[in-house]
Amino acid sequence: MSNRYEDSLDKVDRDKTYVLKDALELTKETATANFDETIELAMKLGIDTNKNDQQLRGALVLPNGTGQEVKVAVFAKGEKAKEAEEAGADVVGSDDLIEKVDEGWLDFDVAVATPDMMGDVGRLGRILGPQGLMPNPKVGTVTFDLEKAIKEIKAGKIEYRADKDGNVHAPIGKASFDVEDLAGNAKAIFDEVMRARPIGAKGRYVLNITLSSTMGPGIKVTPEAARDVIE
Repeated sequence: MSNRYEDSLDKVDRDKTYVLKDALELTKETATANFDETIELAMKLGIDTNKNDQQLRGALVLPNGTGQEVKVAVFAKGEKAKEAEEAGADVVGSDDLIEKVDEGWLDFDVAVATPDMMGDVGRLGRILGPQGLMPNPKVGTVTFDLEKAIKEIKAGKIEYRADKDGNVHAPIGKASFDVEDLAGNAKAIFDEVMRARPIGAKGRYVLNITLSSTMGPGIKVTPEAARDVIE
């Protein structure tokens, strides 16, 4: 454990849950690395994702962006390829791009595909799937509206998904962001997760919430930040 991390840990009362504003200020204060650390929100939910009616996955555009430059690769051809290029995609291709990825190239953060390309893109599932890069219509990355998809991603669209233990992790910005901007992004995620509550989820929904920076300690946030737990 580094001295810097220990110093940061000393600033946090590990037995306390903080209101959102205080937790964000403390998270920024404990982000002391020599780079602009990402601030991440983690929510532990009372769901069993092994059950089909308790799975949680979606996407949203953070109102204040992520602070990250996102590289977008688009699988498209013809006029749609041209649309993707004009919308700001970093890499556009069809069979040539599929072949490039099949050979191991993965220098992008998000992949988008038109529906007519998915028959061929599907064979990349063994490569893209484990990296969380496979285009998916549920999160808007399989679409003919490439301009909208690319611009939303560039503007701060993120995907979220509950893992096998019911945890949802999502970035809410950088340590250099103002507390107000981080709070706005956190609120957007809270609202989305509450809105998308699986129909099979019973009892207490939000079990706990934690904030942390890339290199900093976890800071507990009061569940009321997510409109309180739902019984």
